[in-house]
Amino acid sequence: MARITESLSRYEALGLLKGAKIGRLVFSHQALPAVRPVNHVLLDDRVIIRAHTGAALLGPARDGAVVAYEADEFDTERRTGWSVVVTGEARLVRDPDLQQRYHEALEPWIGGDMTHTVSISLDLVTGCRITSRTTTDGRPER
Repeated sequence: MARITESLSRYEALGLLKGAKIGRLVFSHQALPAVRPVNHVLLDDRVIIRAHTGAALLGPARDGAVVAYEADEFDTERRTGWSVVVTGEARLVRDPDLQQRYHEALEPWIGGDMTHTVSISLDLVTGCRITSRTTTDGRPER
């Protein structure tokens, strides 16, 4: 069965990201690329994640570094799915009211002292969907 890749609009991409349970944060750590799986919530036009003291991602967030956040979902049997990437500036959330709001909205998957909150701006939002190509009568193309 033939597959095609479709670009997603910003609106479609953010809708999929909002429903995703986990993603990967891509950032620079000690001048090298680093990737960490994290759960998130999409609030206030920002990706919100939580981190523990000493987490490598806190350095870039303190500096306002540009990071990428990627989430996806694939069906390996059907070979279909989607992927969304957000590129934006990471910042530590310092406002106590926002910290409280975000902590209430996002329960970390892992234990420990996850007292730090990082927000990522939605400067660039891209995404694609891999689907089955269909014939003119609506049946999957083989």
